Amino acid sequence: MSDTSLQQVPPSQRNKLLTPHLLALPAVLFLAVFFVLPLFDNGMRSILSDDGGFTLSRYVSLLTDSFYLGIIGQTVTLSAGVTVISIIIGYPVAYFLVRKAGRWAGLIIFLLIAPLLTSIIMRTFGWQVLFARRGLVNNLLVDQLGLLSVPLRLTNSPEIAVAALVHVLVPFMVLSIGTVLQGIDTRLEESAKILGASRLRTFWEVTLPLSLDGIGTGAILVFMIANGSFVTLVLLGGGLQTLPLMIYQQFNTTRDFGMASAMSTILLVIAVFCLFLQLRLVRRKGA
Repeated sequence: MSDTSLQQVPPSQRNKLLTPHLLALPAVLFLAVFFVLPLFDNGMRSILSDDGGFTLSRYVSLLTDSFYLGIIGQTVTLSAGVTVISIIIGYPVAYFLVRKAGRWAGLIIFLLIAPLLTSIIMRTFGWQVLFARRGLVNNLLVDQLGLLSVPLRLTNSPEIAVAALVHVLVPFMVLSIGTVLQGIDTRLEESAKILGASRLRTFWEVTLPLSLDGIGTGAILVFMIANGSFVTLVLLGGGLQTLPLMIYQQFNTTRDFGMASAMSTILLVIAVFCLFLQLRLVRRKGA
């Protein structure tokens, strides 16, 4: 609306037009100061050399050097592995929650959400208490059951790190899938059974295809969060090298802020790509 046409609008109507914009102003300013400006500064650091000139050498190194490509690949592989395991574990839980839990649904949801209410530091140290050399699991295997003569080395390993990530990210998968399963008309499944389909075929050809949107949304959420995980990998990673850990090392050890900014940008691009996939998924669902 032009300034001339805005002046022709009565004052009461003009206030109604301006009020939504004024209400949104604090949020816009907050995002600009604490989100847009830091991202802009991070991007500028990544393309400015030490003498203030323009350079893409850091991105060239990240995208051509075998060492950095291996770290990016390990980051994506770890996130993808956590996502697949979360789908395998989360889908049966979501299905039981929606179709079979009944009055126990509230308790199951509470148990799913409870880990998210605990500090990530406490959760991670909890895994160490369980699987440390003299932790509960080793004490049970060595002292109580006598199955082993020496304790197992269970902490500081990639397997424990993956298990800890799955433990906290499965709820996102369960809730994403459960929301979609709730919206599936059960009469479609009943019709398939009436027409002679077995339970397995009904699930495979009716329920699963209709719940793919929930799987896709949950997979994107889990992948993005696992992709940026840091504390769990530091305390339990057992030598895993991922982009968040490398960014931490660049900031605190080598003090190479430009390379750290470039790595952060690469990590951001991966996250934006996930958001793009989610947007395409939502558009396809609404089409």
